[in-house]
Amino acid sequence: MAEELVVGVDGSPASMAAAQWAGDEAARRGADVRLLNVWRAPVSNVQFSPGPEGLRMWEEGRAREAARLVEDRHPGLAVAAGQVAGTPVRELALAASSAVMVVLGSSRAGSGGGYFYGSVGLHVVARCDRPVVLVREPGPEPERAGARGGGEVVVGVDLGRPCDALLAFAFEEAAVRGAALRVVHVWDLHRAYGYTVPAFSPDLKRRLHAEKAAEFAALVDPFRARFEHVHVIDDLVEGPVAERLVAAGGRAGLLVVGRRRRHAPLGVRIGSATHGAVHHADCPVAVVAHD
Repeated sequence: MAEELVVGVDGSPASMAAAQWAGDEAARRGADVRLLNVWRAPVSNVQFSPGPEGLRMWEEGRAREAARLVEDRHPGLAVAAGQVAGTPVRELALAASSAVMVVLGSSRAGSGGGYFYGSVGLHVVARCDRPVVLVREPGPEPERAGARGGGEVVVGVDLGRPCDALLAFAFEEAAVRGAALRVVHVWDLHRAYGYTVPAFSPDLKRRLHAEKAAEFAALVDPFRARFEHVHVIDDLVEGPVAERLVAAGGRAGLLVVGRRRRHAPLGVRIGSATHGAVHHADCPVAVVAHD
């Protein structure tokens, strides 16, 4: 049975871009695409808008339109489109349980629409055990390197946390794309040692960097051996974590970041670095859950 990518489609430009990205990804993987619209009747005053049934039919039609776009882009690809009634977070997470990944549209700052606008996308990212890929809505700029999957894959790793799931996903993505993989560890001296410590001497900084490099090699080398055809770029950089990750993904085809599994009863937490990358990176961002 072929792998399946689940795409949340709500009729917004961001979700249509997500559908096209998922079609490209499925074609690379030999996977199927399932486009899912989750219908929930509006609770606001709709007396001057189309009625709930009209809105439902419009969203269902946009899902079918997205399927036609994907099929035209990749003839022969297995594409299904459907609509279910319910809560978007619950239905998307349920559909994701049998999928290889979930793909959602990610609206740009200040714009409305898209599953990642507001709490829906945040809850899906925070609660889904499958990788969730967030794809930006089309902008006015020319097509970026990452729009059709070109450019290197960038993954951010934390040497103090388990990263096996994160690296496995990133290496696999680089392999199916035939792309280079840039593995980034951001070393934030201020975050580690505080803002009031004296300036480190060049010799001490060199020794600390050597220790980080040894930890970095121990983490990455097993995957380098398994994926020997993937060109790996080691990138140890200093500075604010989210800012450096966004900069590293500036010309990437995909930026991969991690999210620790949490079981807090209240709130949505995905980590400050991941949150920053999700909201500020222009390329597609994959969020991978790990322990």
